[in-house]
Amino acid sequence: MATESSYPTLSAKLDLRGEQFRANKDSWVPVLEKFENALKQVSAEGNDVSLRRHQTRGQLLPRDRVALLLDQDSPFLELGAFAGFRNEDSTPCANLISGIGNVCGRPCFLMSHIPTQSGGAWNEMTVLKVNRMMEIAFENDLPLISLVQSAGVFLPQQFRVFHKGGQLFHDLAVRTQHGKPSCAIVFGSSTAGGAYHPALSDYTIFVENQAQAFLGGPPLVKMATGEIIGAEELGGAKVHAVTTGLADQIATDEFDAIQKAREWVASLQMRTPPRLDIIEPVAPRYPIEDLLSLVNPDIRKPFDMNEVLLRIVDDSRLSVFKPKYGPNIITAWAHIMGFPVGIVANQISVINPNEAAKAAQFIRMCNQQNTPIIFLHNVTGFMVGAKAEHAGIIKMGAQLVSAVSCSTVPHISIILGASYGAGNYAMCGRSYKPRFLFTWPTGRCSVMGPDQLSGVMENVQIASAKSKGQTLSPEKLQKQVKGFRDRVERDAECYSTSSMLIDDGIIDPRDTRDVLGMCLETVTLQGAKGTETHNLLARI
Repeated sequence: MATESSYPTLSAKLDLRGEQFRANKDSWVPVLEKFENALKQVSAEGNDVSLRRHQTRGQLLPRDRVALLLDQDSPFLELGAFAGFRNEDSTPCANLISGIGNVCGRPCFLMSHIPTQSGGAWNEMTVLKVNRMMEIAFENDLPLISLVQSAGVFLPQQFRVFHKGGQLFHDLAVRTQHGKPSCAIVFGSSTAGGAYHPALSDYTIFVENQAQAFLGGPPLVKMATGEIIGAEELGGAKVHAVTTGLADQIATDEFDAIQKAREWVASLQMRTPPRLDIIEPVAPRYPIEDLLSLVNPDIRKPFDMNEVLLRIVDDSRLSVFKPKYGPNIITAWAHIMGFPVGIVANQISVINPNEAAKAAQFIRMCNQQNTPIIFLHNVTGFMVGAKAEHAGIIKMGAQLVSAVSCSTVPHISIILGASYGAGNYAMCGRSYKPRFLFTWPTGRCSVMGPDQLSGVMENVQIASAKSKGQTLSPEKLQKQVKGFRDRVERDAECYSTSSMLIDDGIIDPRDTRDVLGMCLETVTLQGAKGTETHNLLARI
């Protein structure tokens, strides 16, 4: 096995001391301030009254529970933090803390209710987030630890929650069927359908004098049967440890419960498939901080993706595939944190037929080599016009979309700038199921850019009025177009797309390498097996 990369070391060609690059860096200041402020909002765990009441009961705050469960030196890759952001029907973080970190030296997936916000009740975005998180945990073969304390369904949204919420219980059962272990620590109430959460987990830990699980709580029991009974007598920790057998362990307090969960992780004997040939990680030769100088936050301004790559990959070493052909897309092999990767990155934002053909061939080669693929988005779409059409842009674009769709090695996508239209599909956007997808604070994702889309709508409005023999008022038309453009701009912004779980999180550009490293460690836990049928596709 190689201990170091044999790829050539590439040198940076730009002098970042120039005025343009200093201006780029200055432009990031308000962008990152906005990002940090938004991050504080989604990291909230409730108002001061709720927090004091929770702690007065002797209970740990949810983020403290997560921190105590993790190894002391473990990073925590939080996922879906912006779910429900700016959504009046949701709560910060969609009432669920979720992510990946090491427990007893083993990568695990953690999900924690936030009982200090609306009692930890599930709203619609909570359910959508849970379903996505369960998908990540399953795909990447991660042990699942759930920190349970929830009031159940948020009743004003019962219709929207009920029909999607049952997927959690389905997914827990399927995990067990596939030998993917799960543990539930019950810290408080687990009511109604929520009682199935620990019941369908492989291992359960109940905190004494706190944990409760029942299909119908005391008020419902009284209403339905006339029976008067207290919560502890009905479904407290002792009842489930002694009488029902639902509790596999009973903990004296929350610290004891967390320790018992760590012991459970330590006892696991997980399958260990062949890992990739990992080499010793080597830091890039150029600082990651340079990314703020290289890339202007205004996505309309181009930047050199080659220079970006030199700040992300190990030792700034790249083996570039077909560097002279289809140059608008960079295809290259490299290592990130010691893991071998293939990289598909937009150099210029438009994909021409040659770029599509090259990228499709490269993706097939990565599958032959069982190499994970990193997609770095800055794309406005495929080239249009007679020249592109006659050169076969539809056929070539379809070949690229087909290659992305049929590839079975792990994909990780990061949206740096634009990710518009079919270009998003070709670069493994959300609907193409990358294992992970993150966005920089400058990222934009939509069917096309707001200027282009509003321009199309303006022409459609004019043509429609003309066909009906009507005349549009220029003032009214401009007002409609501006309103439409503003909505498109707002919807394409990373905070809106992340709120709807179009990505798995927004990241500071300077964290890109670290985030990719954690993702690669996760996606390669079960190897990286490429499809064996790619070689049957025509080579273009």
